[in-house]
Amino acid sequence: MSTKKEGQTPAIQVIERMFSLLDVLAAHQDPVSLKELSERTGLHPSTAHRILNDLAIGRYVDRPEAGSYRLGMRLLEMGNLVKARLDVRDAALAPMRELHKLTHQPVNLSVRQGDEIVYIERTYSERSGMQVVRAVGGRAPLHLTSVGKLFLAHDDPQRVRAYATRTGLAGHTRNSITDVGRLERELSQLRQTGVSRDDEELELGVRCIAAGIFDDQGRLVAGLSVSAPADRIEDSWADRVKATAAQISSALGYRG
Repeated sequence: MSTKKEGQTPAIQVIERMFSLLDVLAAHQDPVSLKELSERTGLHPSTAHRILNDLAIGRYVDRPEAGSYRLGMRLLEMGNLVKARLDVRDAALAPMRELHKLTHQPVNLSVRQGDEIVYIERTYSERSGMQVVRAVGGRAPLHLTSVGKLFLAHDDPQRVRAYATRTGLAGHTRNSITDVGRLERELSQLRQTGVSRDDEELELGVRCIAAGIFDDQGRLVAGLSVSAPADRIEDSWADRVKATAAQISSALGYRG
């Protein structure tokens, strides 16, 4: 495993040294001694020791016994997050295209990062009649988006209220939900139907319908949504959005 691209060197020396230590650890199944790490990286033992200690604090490196090191569980956790997102995208692309053919409107795939959703894939055509308002990589607050509400609906009430306190439920349009009581009522209804909506709450003139995508452990990992001009969206799409999300979930191993 290499932690940097071919021909590229980090601008900060300590990061380059950290990469070299991780590369050596990745090449060994068993724990590696500080002496061997120092020899293989060319780092002074005291320098290697300081860097490894900091990596251990962040759980990027484990110290199973004094003087030996191996890759830490935090790397596994982060790798699983990346894998899940890549797998979701791969599983979603063909069903997204089919949904786009049906609706002729943009179809979006989004994941949660903290208090926002991030758009990781989009299927649309220039003939959809709507400007693309959120590009891939774009972000938006959870409570203002149909997919964001899906993730909030899977949080417990204490977490939802904590989110409301952190963000202040700031609005973008006159339709934005800025009251925690109203948000909780909408989330309760969403839990009953499995379908979420954005009624011009993020962008005036744009409405969305969304459904959740679940992995093989039953975790909500992404949301699928259709965006359309407010006067063109059709309620009948809700069942198709939900069915398409279920198709993607099934491809990820979900058996709910």
